[in-house]
Amino acid sequence: MTEQSIVIQNRAGVHARPAAMLVQLTKNFKSGIYLERGKDRINAKSIMGIITLGAAYGTELKIIAEGEDEEAAVAALVHLFESKFEED
Repeated sequence: MTEQSIVIQNRAGVHARPAAMLVQLTKNFKSGIYLERGKDRINAKSIMGIITLGAAYGTELKIIAEGEDEEAAVAALVHLFESKFEED
């Protein structure tokens, strides 16, 4: 299992467009990929799950991946979050 914590940096948070970008990215990986906010853990391959997290600006999330390409999956998601979903 590989995991890394990140903080949402884009001002609009994770709304529909970033959620769709996340789901599209996760489809490139075989590993199970999850996002965790507090006690809530969702499947990062589910757009509805991502939206229900309510991840606003400044929210801390943990990216978790389990499987054969887990390290690459976490690195790719961290990069997407750090790019602020190309919004800023």
